Amino acid sequence: MSECPVDHSKPTDNCPVDHSTRSSWSSLFSSHPRPTSSTNLSTDREVSSIPKVDDGNWVYPSEAQFFAAMARKNHNPQATDMRTIVPIHNAVNERAWAEILKWEAGRGGEACGGIKLVNFKGRPNDRSPRARWKMLLGYAAPFDRHDWVVDRCGTRTRYVIDFYTGRTDSSSNRPSFYLDVRPALDNWEGVKMRTGHFFDSWFGSPAKETS
Repeated sequence: MSECPVDHSKPTDNCPVDHSTRSSWSSLFSSHPRPTSSTNLSTDREVSSIPKVDDGNWVYPSEAQFFAAMARKNHNPQATDMRTIVPIHNAVNERAWAEILKWEAGRGGEACGGIKLVNFKGRPNDRSPRARWKMLLGYAAPFDRHDWVVDRCGTRTRYVIDFYTGRTDSSSNRPSFYLDVRPALDNWEGVKMRTGHFFDSWFGSPAKETS
């Protein structure tokens, strides 16, 4: 069975995350002991808005799958957390995709039906250069990092996504997140996009919205 989150060694797994890093997500919630049984967890799965290269969209894991994946990796999951973690996990990844779409807007992806997510990799222990620079300035370290490779009509661009925690919403007691999404500077396309974004941000029209 190759569907997410069972086997992430295959590039066609149906979820744009790396569940070997779920401990970083579960650490955002209370660590007080609670029931760990997965009984009664939902098996319903949400289809993402993120297109795959081989047609269709990536599919997020169900509560039961998320729990099982974390348990297999000895992350001590709490069943009662799944109803909170899974929707947040899905929403954060949708937000990451929305930020990538901002970067890709107007770059020709619509000519072949829109950009698509090729593959992804969780790198929670690898600090990006920008994250290290922010840490030197006194900012907190990101709690997770993903690299997503996107295909735009044959042109592939790697995006780096650093995940930061924000202030907890006092009304819902849920953590907020800040996503730093940008093309990697490992090829000419990424350099062009980052350079163009810099000049648009500093010298563009005041009425122009920038990501």
